[in-house]
Amino acid sequence: MDTLQNDTYLRALLRQPTDYTPVWMMRQAGRYLPEYRASRARAGSFLDLCKNTELATEVTLQPLDRFDLDAAILFSDILTVPDAMGLGLYFAEGEGPKFEKPLQHETDIAALAVPDMDKLRYVFDAVASIRRALNGRVPLIGFSGSPFTLACYMVEGSGSKEWRTLKTMMYARPELLHRILDITAQAVADYLNTQIEHGAQAVQIFDTWGGTLSPAAFEEFSLAYMRRIVGSLKREHQGRRVPVVLFTKGGGLWLEQMADAGADALGLDWTCDIGSARSRVGSRVALQGNLDPAALYGSPESIRAETARILESYGKGSGHVFNLGHGISQFADPEHAKVLVDAVHELSRPYHQA
Repeated sequence: MDTLQNDTYLRALLRQPTDYTPVWMMRQAGRYLPEYRASRARAGSFLDLCKNTELATEVTLQPLDRFDLDAAILFSDILTVPDAMGLGLYFAEGEGPKFEKPLQHETDIAALAVPDMDKLRYVFDAVASIRRALNGRVPLIGFSGSPFTLACYMVEGSGSKEWRTLKTMMYARPELLHRILDITAQAVADYLNTQIEHGAQAVQIFDTWGGTLSPAAFEEFSLAYMRRIVGSLKREHQGRRVPVVLFTKGGGLWLEQMADAGADALGLDWTCDIGSARSRVGSRVALQGNLDPAALYGSPESIRAETARILESYGKGSGHVFNLGHGISQFADPEHAKVLVDAVHELSRPYHQA
């Protein structure tokens, strides 16, 4: 077993003492990096990049070679699970992901089944390969979309501004949506557990669209299923606790309920003050976040100032993993990302002194 040279990220998620606040960035392997664009061009397409073990490993490590990050995150896509369910994922140029066979008929919904994890072997091969390549430098994060977020794409057939088809089903035929969510939750639990078996040292559930729901609908159609997944996950592997992070974009209103879902940490978007979030959840969970990704368009001085503001708002002690409030923009300057990472490490140390 590789010995972790830097386990600051894992310790922060478990609210154990650390010397500084660890930092990683959602979508840290991405289009803002010229070396990523070169690898993607070699792969031919985004999906081919995800399915090529060698290239998926290469792009996962690219940001770590450039920045002093405290964690790597598996390079993949949240829509691999519905693709394995036979919905036919494809990416239209400039339009984002689409499904050839969206779930809009009762017969298709009745036939939906938990996929054989062998169909996702390329993801697990990437996890194992990345873990070997990291050789203990930093921990590896595995991830999945939440059942509700996956269902948004599975029913709609593509991205959407208002998710009209999905929400029509949710209010007119809720039992159909519950059937999709039930199967998807089982699949996500299997998927994350298999990532853990192959070497993921922490896992994150991305509930990107949960924040579009009413409070009652969030509890019924999103949080209830995330809670079920968290309860099904392997929380220990190779003698180490495997922390779980829940991230609902737009979920700042429901942090108390989310803190009771059984995860170790909650991700925050940038619309939520991290200090008030900390006082609301108390010592139940660690917090991850929450710089506005657009802050990276500012000057190095303004980036340092925003970083300092968030660190001060969180305050003293462990339990904070610094991150953006959502994925880094493809238009961000890599040099500005470096300013952020270095500022977190430098400015956070006083908050960790006894």
